[in-house]
Amino acid sequence: MAERFDVVVIGAGPAGEACVNTLLHGAAKVALVERELIGGECTNWACIPTKTLLRPPEVLGESRRAAGVRDTRLDFAPLAAYRDYVVSHHDDSKRIRSYEEREVTVVKGDGRLEGSARVRVNGRTLEAEHVVVATGSEPVIPPLPGLAEAGYWTNREATELNEIPESAVILGGGPVGVELAQFLARFGCAVTVVHKPDRLVNREDPQLSELLRTQLEEDGIEVRTGVVGERVRRHGSHRVLELSDGREVRGEVLIVAVGRRPRTGDLGLETAGLEPARGRVEIDERCRAAERVWAIGDVTGVMLFTHNGKYQGRVAAQNILGEQARADYRAIPRVVFTNPEVAAVGLTEAAARAQGLEVETAVIDLPASIARPYTYERDARGTLGVVVDSERRVLVGAWALAPLASEWIHQAVLAIRAEVPLDVLRDTVAQFPSYSEGYLSALRELAV
Repeated sequence: MAERFDVVVIGAGPAGEACVNTLLHGAAKVALVERELIGGECTNWACIPTKTLLRPPEVLGESRRAAGVRDTRLDFAPLAAYRDYVVSHHDDSKRIRSYEEREVTVVKGDGRLEGSARVRVNGRTLEAEHVVVATGSEPVIPPLPGLAEAGYWTNREATELNEIPESAVILGGGPVGVELAQFLARFGCAVTVVHKPDRLVNREDPQLSELLRTQLEEDGIEVRTGVVGERVRRHGSHRVLELSDGREVRGEVLIVAVGRRPRTGDLGLETAGLEPARGRVEIDERCRAAERVWAIGDVTGVMLFTHNGKYQGRVAAQNILGEQARADYRAIPRVVFTNPEVAAVGLTEAAARAQGLEVETAVIDLPASIARPYTYERDARGTLGVVVDSERRVLVGAWALAPLASEWIHQAVLAIRAEVPLDVLRDTVAQFPSYSEGYLSALRELAV
């Protein structure tokens, strides 16, 4: 016999959880289906453990640059123990009980659509007025000859490690690759990053990519860009990656971090009239995929960030509850939690011009413009770039590589989202001394 619900959510990662929590405010009767752990990839194997592991190396880097600090060192054993505590030792029983106390039915197993209003999981049939697909993404594993035989890590093994390897080769120089590279290098691991494009984090401004490369190389990381891994072999306890330029790099571990793809396999999407386009579930601006079927988070292929998935979860839930919500992706922040941090939002100069916008840009050296970098550290550093639509006289993009950039990028996020006039931004009073003062300095550099 089928069990009846208002909404069935397939996937209990951050997007699915945000959707459920919003639905509960509307008193909806909800079932939550999860194949692994409540919290999904981000909570258990990605964002949360990664940022936990990155914090001590960040503190080490800051201490080395701060005046009056000495004798700092890293100790991995207590960090690993704390990481396990933060991820609840991969035990989601408390999270399940929390949902059940709020009258959410949690079902563990692989959920599969049987039409637009029915989900089958572990022999149970769940019927609902609406189904939300929030199945997330999975790592892309390149078809490298010898890779499977040699053995490799993904982000899961890298965030679950209990000992720092002596050396590592990281295939991929995007956010995951460079974060793991700096974390391992600062714990004493010899790290080589291999990246197919000619620059790191290549969706960002080229100047930012070069600044990041310089920082990684200062940490002793070998960076190889513009080359491709062609095959892998074992040599004793090491993995050897043969490159397209005829050279080889080797490490005790090989970490694959070349990207992620939406998880759409075996979901029964075709039974609801859905055919994944380019490997993703296509949605409209309301996050609707089909009549009575919604999709949110990485499975949509729209900006694979946890915070964007949570946003889509709220949008979908609001529409299910009868509101008229539409997703606006113009001001979704992008952060790489290196030290110093990389932060960006909106359009790069190249992307803005590709859209036909007439733009003005400014790039400033923060220590040359504001006082805060000198109060924060010796050998003060930091760069900020802004992109302005000359015709509308509003900010459309910003990027920075600087301490705490993940926090003060949100000033630009709000300015872009609300289309705050340039005159208002220039007339804003920033706290002294703060990194936010940099925006005033950058905007004064513009001719518009």
